[in-house]
Amino acid sequence: MGNHTTVERKSERELVVTRTFDGPARIVFDAWTKPELMKLWWAPKSSGVPLRSCEMDVRVGGQYRLEFGKDAATSFAFFGKYLEVVPPSRLVWTNDESADAAVTTVTFEETDGKTLLVLHELYPSKEALDAAMVGMDEGMPEQFGQLDELLVTLGAGG
Repeated sequence: MGNHTTVERKSERELVVTRTFDGPARIVFDAWTKPELMKLWWAPKSSGVPLRSCEMDVRVGGQYRLEFGKDAATSFAFFGKYLEVVPPSRLVWTNDESADAAVTTVTFEETDGKTLLVLHELYPSKEALDAAMVGMDEGMPEQFGQLDELLVTLGAGG
């Protein structure tokens, strides 16, 4: 698993993260849209903050809620709604937990059994992206490494 995650600021308001995964797009897409799979890889283990609950109604207009923390007293959530759902090639959702949150687009492009994933986030301001970038260079590669590990257990790697 020598896949590399690239985290790039494309403009004052845009962030693009790319990585190739060893597995077909349908399995990588499932890992992003099935709560029982998302819970296994989404939270970077080094953060020490587990994903406590994951609710996902993956359809246009459907909502999601990801709750992080060790207990209810210290938990925090990310939530929003799906704007586009095109299995297994595209997801677009809002991040409604803050006025400074991004709209996220993830595309899954399969070639020869591997999937190029491109995550694009558009923030409302330069300052919002500045704040979001803190820890992104370490967090995204770790998350995507955890997704790599999950894909192997799902029989996608090889």
